[in-house]
Amino acid sequence: MTRRIPAEWEPQGFVQLTWPHKDSLWYEVEKVQACYTRIARAILSHEPLLIVCRDRAECEEDLRRNGLESMEGIRFAECPINDTWARDHGAISVFDSSQKCILDFVFNGWGLKFASDLDNQITRQICRQGVFAPDVRYVDMRPFVLEGGSIDTDGQGTLLATTECLCSLNRNEYLSQAQIAEHLGKAFGLKRILWLDHGGITGDDTDSHVDILARFCGADTIAYTSCDDSSDQNYASLKAMEEQLRTFRTLGGKPYKLVPLPLPDSMYLDGYRLPGSYANFLIINGAVLVPGADSPKDAIAAARLQSVFPDRKVEVIDCRALLSGHGGLHCITMNYPLGW
Repeated sequence: MTRRIPAEWEPQGFVQLTWPHKDSLWYEVEKVQACYTRIARAILSHEPLLIVCRDRAECEEDLRRNGLESMEGIRFAECPINDTWARDHGAISVFDSSQKCILDFVFNGWGLKFASDLDNQITRQICRQGVFAPDVRYVDMRPFVLEGGSIDTDGQGTLLATTECLCSLNRNEYLSQAQIAEHLGKAFGLKRILWLDHGGITGDDTDSHVDILARFCGADTIAYTSCDDSSDQNYASLKAMEEQLRTFRTLGGKPYKLVPLPLPDSMYLDGYRLPGSYANFLIINGAVLVPGADSPKDAIAAARLQSVFPDRKVEVIDCRALLSGHGGLHCITMNYPLGW
């Protein structure tokens, strides 16, 4: 087997959360901690959990206060942290022939927008603590900057990404798009990259991470954020993305089965529109966790995802609190393969 980045629906060993402590920059951190606890409980129903935190006792107290009495199935790792977006500061897993590897890319706060000096060290720190299995090899990917939320894969050599993010300033601006593609191809053993040149959601400060826009649900299926309201400020960009998705072909040369997910009802904080997205779902062993918004659209998104994941339980979790930090359920988690 050559180098390969696995799809999210492949068997998992555990999911990582990085815990929001009381001194973090989260708006109404108590509500955020309650949301994290709901997500932790849902994950623990299907697989183990790694929680990275600045203080284990403090984290356990937060979990118990929010109704999680047993810590069974949870492994804790303590280290200094800036923020809690595990999808973006977490390691990315790859198979390299017979070897298991975690790739530790540079995390620079989404293009130097936010402090990231501590979060950029998390993967190194937890590796030194023995979080991963002894046969998992740590690979330092410096100086290349990459967030896990900026890519999605079918596990068969196709990567989905946006040009706006991967080719943005303050990430890898010293490289051309072709050079970035070459770096990613070598890192993940890719056959190709499907570049989305359109798509964006108001309030997103990641420069259009693909995990709020379009996601693989199988080798021949892509779920994507859609908008049919021509008065919505996201309409033009999402319609352009939809049209581009229609031009994409599978490795076998066929059009993808496209599954539209509704754009959530608009939510605001201090007059600022927040970037809600049902595409920010998390696939785990036996389940798909969907970020809910306490809206009738929750059921629509869940039903459409259930149609493409018939053998998994689709569960909607109220994640409105996470939008105050401009992210969602997938953004705060990082999954690792079975045996890692």
